[in-house]
Amino acid sequence: MLTQQLATFVVDTDLKTIPAEVMQGARDALIDTLGVGLAGTLEPVSEIAIRLAQETGARRQSTIWGTQLATSPAEAAYTNGIFAHALDFDDSHPHVRGHASAPMTATALAVGEVTGAAGAAVLAAYALGLEVAGKVGRAMGHGHYLRGWHSTSTIGTFSSAAVAGRLWGLNAAEMRTAFGIAASQVSGLVRNFGTMTKPFHSGRAARAGVMAAWLAKNGHTADEAIFDGKNNVLETYSTGDGAPLAEVLGKFGAPWEILKPGNWVKRWPCCYSNHRAIGGVLKLMEQHRIRNEEINSIAVGFLPGTDTALIHTNPQTSLEGKFSIEYTLAAIVLDRKLTLESFTDVMVQRAPIRSLMAKVRRYRIEDSKVYGLDAPTDLEIDTPRGKFSLHVAHTPGSPDWPMTEADRSEKFMDCAARILGTRDAQHLLELAQRCEKLPDIRQLLKAAVPTTATPAKLNLAASPTC
Repeated sequence: MLTQQLATFVVDTDLKTIPAEVMQGARDALIDTLGVGLAGTLEPVSEIAIRLAQETGARRQSTIWGTQLATSPAEAAYTNGIFAHALDFDDSHPHVRGHASAPMTATALAVGEVTGAAGAAVLAAYALGLEVAGKVGRAMGHGHYLRGWHSTSTIGTFSSAAVAGRLWGLNAAEMRTAFGIAASQVSGLVRNFGTMTKPFHSGRAARAGVMAAWLAKNGHTADEAIFDGKNNVLETYSTGDGAPLAEVLGKFGAPWEILKPGNWVKRWPCCYSNHRAIGGVLKLMEQHRIRNEEINSIAVGFLPGTDTALIHTNPQTSLEGKFSIEYTLAAIVLDRKLTLESFTDVMVQRAPIRSLMAKVRRYRIEDSKVYGLDAPTDLEIDTPRGKFSLHVAHTPGSPDWPMTEADRSEKFMDCAARILGTRDAQHLLELAQRCEKLPDIRQLLKAAVPTTATPAKLNLAASPTC
């Protein structure tokens, strides 16, 4: 029974058998996600999430990152899951075709805190959850996403349930039930990209996973074989183009998803579908010393399925700009960099940007197959000096074009110091870097709380109720 295989792997895998490089990968994912999550607390969608947590949270059990607030594990997972994805700066995973770490890290820290789990147990839960996410993602296939489902949310519900179930010590039967409960919470539409509802998907998946595991642990019933038989999860939500689930489940830990294909860490805070083109344009402009005023046009060639998420060709807001190749390429040309400050309404609406956006043209590279994050992108910049082209075979932040440890630390500090200040952000980073040795994950969560509330958070108490 496939559901039994999934459940048994999650609950029975001995932590001592998880390779050191897998635990290190889980640690790196935690650091990246926590960093971007702290910076994400300042986004408008996060302020709404905090207000909801204040009004609905019953018990102060789990920390809301970057604040002096705490709430129930489910509400903390929801709120922190939104934080982690609010900037679209969190990592991606090719087999998931989405952001696996945001909901799982939010879940792992919320449930790990309430259970007093050791740092190693939290990292192991994440690694096992990513195995579920990657294997289920491979079985779902590209068609699931291309039909309009947001995999971060749909697949993230199952992986978050696995993380929570592992940390709460569910047995295999309870884990099967948790997967059944999770299946009835699967949702999230690509149509909502470029709005606050995209990061909501991450928070919702985290909360759904926590709820599924808690309910199963407390006797709630559900179908215990949701990945088997007629009307199973894959039959319902996929188009049948994925690998057989029985085949991929036979490859648990062989290789581990965190090692191959691995998490892809973002260099820029926007949709990953933009990143090959961004990196390629930077290379072309540097190699050929192309000046902004020389550019007649920029042509970007996408293989089928690779620009599905880039739904905004004429963005008007910061969120829409994250899902627009027209804006991101215009911004990298004009500013030579893309930072958190690049994605504000004012920056998107600049007159020079609008002029450059009009010079960006997409075209389809014809192919009978459908591709994901690992597909190449073709670029051509037309100037009076000639046309300069580049075939971009790898994605910045992927194992083939990796960020160094120094790059990742710099990214964390840039994000976390906005909330905690430089000294406290550095302390948090040092704790996270030795997470596996922490006897209690609450030590890490305590360091994620600012010593004083920021003005943005202080003002929330006076906000109207929803």
